Amino acid sequence: MRYAVIMAGGAGTRLWPMSRTGKPKQLLRFMAPESAGDPQRSLLNLAASRLRGLVEPKGIYICTGASYARQVLEDLPMLPAEQILGEPMGRDTANAVGFSAAILAKRDPDASMAILTADHVIEPVPVFQTALRTAFEAVEKHPEFLVTFGITPTFAATGYGYVQRGEELKDLPGVFRVQAFREKPDAATAEKYVAAGNYAWNSGMFVWKVRTILDQLKQHLPASYEGLMKIAAAWDTPRQMEVLNAVYPTLPKISIDFAVMEKAPHVATVAMPIKWLDVGSWPSFGETLAADGNGHRTAGAKVLHLASKNVLVVSDEPEHVIATIGCENMIIIHTAQATLVCPAAHAEKIKALVAEVEKAHGKNFV
Repeated sequence: MRYAVIMAGGAGTRLWPMSRTGKPKQLLRFMAPESAGDPQRSLLNLAASRLRGLVEPKGIYICTGASYARQVLEDLPMLPAEQILGEPMGRDTANAVGFSAAILAKRDPDASMAILTADHVIEPVPVFQTALRTAFEAVEKHPEFLVTFGITPTFAATGYGYVQRGEELKDLPGVFRVQAFREKPDAATAEKYVAAGNYAWNSGMFVWKVRTILDQLKQHLPASYEGLMKIAAAWDTPRQMEVLNAVYPTLPKISIDFAVMEKAPHVATVAMPIKWLDVGSWPSFGETLAADGNGHRTAGAKVLHLASKNVLVVSDEPEHVIATIGCENMIIIHTAQATLVCPAAHAEKIKALVAEVEKAHGKNFV
């Protein structure tokens, strides 16, 4: 059977003050509704909806922080509690992937498994689904392969890693051997990558057979593998949480890219020519909103602007009026407990600001 595990464990500090310790960015209901009159949706809800018609609800799992499990179930009521895999603490992607694979392998040893992200806007969905189907078919035909997705670059990005594409596999049209993974480049190198035509952005999304990824973890990260096998052995038994809480914090913290993908002998890539927007900051969230004639973008707020241009306003109090005079290129984020006002050009400093807020006013505000 085909499964999809959506990784939903991040905190999203750069989306403060809406994203807080108890409400991570993937659960914020600030994305446009599916249709007029519907409630706004979360990034996690969007990620799950992209699987409609591709993976059955019984095959959708969410790997998240254990403290977010209740909120995930509220956001995705079609999923039962046993399909929420709660990490007691973050141990990077190698362990989140391995944890999910170990549980799926116990329940379905022949499972094919996709690892997907919960913090992106991906369009058009049919193109995304076509690429995912191609990857599933590839690993079902050649189970020794680990498949990743390369996002077709639209500009010379320096904030993403890259995948260098090699030759097309003879009996798998549209599937190419990975020649190399490249770390985030400087501007000049990124220009060369895009000009070369055989580089793509590394999506952080994958498809493989669960037994294959577990075999690779056993070979390249044995300490994690041994711990994950202990967790899997206790899963769906009365000792499930006892073993998880004892073992998981001891697993070595490392990404799946460094632990496995850069070392595995059979790695392939499938092109994904989509709009791929990482909603990890307020400027990137603003790109999901339509601008009016003066460049203003608004979500969840009543606004009035006089002699202002290019102001992003987001509020969780829809009856609260936010008014500006003579403001340009600004970000205003309002919540009942905290409000952020900053020039858009300084948005990268929000993470540092959150640390200062905690120092000055305590954890209740972060």
